[in-house]
Amino acid sequence: MEMNRSPDDGCYKRLHLDVCIDERSPRHGVSELLKKLRPEWKPEDVQIKAFTEGITNQLMGCYVGSLTEGPVLLVRVYGQMTELFLDRDKEMQMFQVLHKHGCGPELYCSFTNGICYEFVRGVVLDDTLLRRPSVYRLIATEMGKIHSIKPGEVGDSSPVTPVLWSRLSQFLNLVQRSDAAKQQRPHEETPSLKIIIREMEELKTHLTHISSPVVLCHNDLLTKNVIYNQEEGVSDVDSSLYPSRELQFDWLTAYLESFKSCSGVDSAVTKKELLELYVQVCKFSLAAHLFWCLWALLQAKHSTIDFDFKRYSRARFNYYFEKKQEFIGLRLP
Repeated sequence: MEMNRSPDDGCYKRLHLDVCIDERSPRHGVSELLKKLRPEWKPEDVQIKAFTEGITNQLMGCYVGSLTEGPVLLVRVYGQMTELFLDRDKEMQMFQVLHKHGCGPELYCSFTNGICYEFVRGVVLDDTLLRRPSVYRLIATEMGKIHSIKPGEVGDSSPVTPVLWSRLSQFLNLVQRSDAAKQQRPHEETPSLKIIIREMEELKTHLTHISSPVVLCHNDLLTKNVIYNQEEGVSDVDSSLYPSRELQFDWLTAYLESFKSCSGVDSAVTKKELLELYVQVCKFSLAAHLFWCLWALLQAKHSTIDFDFKRYSRARFNYYFEKKQEFIGLRLP
């Protein structure tokens, strides 16, 4: 095994181990990692728990003794072909930035096809708990903190530009290439790429005129990725769980107070600021639906994870159209 410390952009250093883990029989690879990361653990005592709910990567918890009480190390094995649409170096850099600001777990190392990082225990977050003001205001506060991180702190001195449209175009190109290589059967109920392209161009034209700030984003804020959450996979898109306007305003108020405070300005929030952000969030949520629709189409073609990605893609696309006219018609105060 080769071990070295490779510099990242800025002041961060990351431990990299020359190990490849077979997701079907991971024990050997995991043992090689633990020799360096947890040398005090006896190989025969190590237990491995697979968290099967993830739908992009494979996640395993490694521990000695009790999963609920003793130290646990998380091993993430990257999903098949996900390197086509995910920048893994940038992802690891963001791990370190977020941990530095107290917003994420510690990254222990990278390896050939994944990463190891800290396991953070927390309360199981269900839909009822998520709607409690004391919980969702804390989440909003953390989002405000993340969005206030300055560009220079992520080791990139180039001008700040949004990656939303370039990322959507990348996803679309990958889906188109895959479709060209393998003809899609007519009966497969997946969203039409022709319609997706039309909607992307129309939405880009509309959103370009919305003066929304460019900030550091998490880009995968499912409940299972929030610190309070126990890993729960995505099953169906239940639009009835979409928060009420009253809850959204309360959430956005807590978010703006945190963002302004962390940015070093007066944290008081005006009604105009709140309404402006609400309109921006509604409009850009349409882009998020297209993003996850394309992501699911890519996963359907490459992923080995047992999940109905086509059904998920169709559900996100349908909800996009359900909300499109309502949100496009909103006007800034």
